[in-house]
Amino acid sequence: MRILNNKKERNMSIGKEESVKKLFTAESAQVDTNKGDSYYDDLYASCQKRIEDLKKLKPLNNRMDFLESVTEQGLERRDFLKWASATTAMLMLPASFTPLVAEAAVLMNRVPVIWMELQDCAGNSEALLRSDGPQIDEIILDIISLEFHETLQAASGHQAEKQMEEAMEHFKGKYLLFVEGAVPLGMDGQYGTIGAKGETFVDHLKRGAEGAAAVVAVGSCATYGGIPAAAPNPTDAVGVMDIVKGKPLINIPACPANPSNMVGVILHFVLTGTIPELDSLLRPKFAFGYRIHDNCERRAHFDAGEYVEEWGDEGAKNNFCLYKVGCKGPMTFNNCSIIRYNEGVNWPIGVGRGCIGCSEPDFWDKYAYERPMANANIKAPTGGVEKTVDEFGLGLLTAAGIGIGIHAAASVVAGKKAEGGQY
Repeated sequence: MRILNNKKERNMSIGKEESVKKLFTAESAQVDTNKGDSYYDDLYASCQKRIEDLKKLKPLNNRMDFLESVTEQGLERRDFLKWASATTAMLMLPASFTPLVAEAAVLMNRVPVIWMELQDCAGNSEALLRSDGPQIDEIILDIISLEFHETLQAASGHQAEKQMEEAMEHFKGKYLLFVEGAVPLGMDGQYGTIGAKGETFVDHLKRGAEGAAAVVAVGSCATYGGIPAAAPNPTDAVGVMDIVKGKPLINIPACPANPSNMVGVILHFVLTGTIPELDSLLRPKFAFGYRIHDNCERRAHFDAGEYVEEWGDEGAKNNFCLYKVGCKGPMTFNNCSIIRYNEGVNWPIGVGRGCIGCSEPDFWDKYAYERPMANANIKAPTGGVEKTVDEFGLGLLTAAGIGIGIHAAASVVAGKKAEGGQY
């Protein structure tokens, strides 16, 4: 019987280890930042044509234009061009595209946006309202034609419903539909209703998506179901991609999503008329093609085997790696460590709090805990940074005993190997 158990354990180990390897080597997570001169020449020409076509259209609102708004706020054109340059880099475009990105920003009032909120906390709307940069607030709320947003608009009841219907009809096939919040399916959708007619969230979403040029799911709730879908998921909450089919769909997860990524998606659509390149989870690669771990400011401590063992110890005081106390940076893809939050000042790991993996599916059940990882027996790896990720990543994960998802069984096997002196 013991022999059979050992065989099962070995088979289980192989299967789980392969899953972990896929996590670190998945093609969908690899970003091609240089596609060749021919590709970018063609793209530049198509973007130029797109911009010229947009210039022929009338603005969708009568508000102050972008450059006037920048001037009124006391900023110079140089500040705007700095932002355009940074945004160009974020979108993984060559620097030569900066003038086109700047022109696209000015023309953002040619693309209508409809924003709906479902089962959520409005955290993404809050993040957007408090976003930074050279008048990103102005770009989103004053420059873009925001045709409908339950939280921001003055209309309510029948007036709000009429406003949305008119916007969907007038801009049919042209508007971007931003969706914030999960979609409850329980009790035939009755856990979530909206408007004077009591329309269910799921019907509300389907109706809005029908005439959209593309659908953008913002935040972890809209992308994967988020916290509403956490066990035991009493409302049977799901993400937008489980409901909307046959439409270009972009997921911008995180809790909340970074406003820069929202603006980046809109700018990409204005600039090219298409959605950006996506990974296997429908996330834009320009924002989610990076693993937190690979661009973390504490990565050098990880490579040196220097970890925070418990909160408040000397390691914590010296900004050592937070992996042993629960940081999920090695299995989380996002650009938080690059663009950061609050005018680029800081991000969770920068203030001493480990990543909880909020841009990954089922993060609340799998990753969102702060307790130290049990029996973490991590030895300082050797070799370069990339060698550490590719060759040592599997051993580090399984040895750490993280006890979550696909890593749980692998951790048990790693522990048994350690007991036998084979680690």
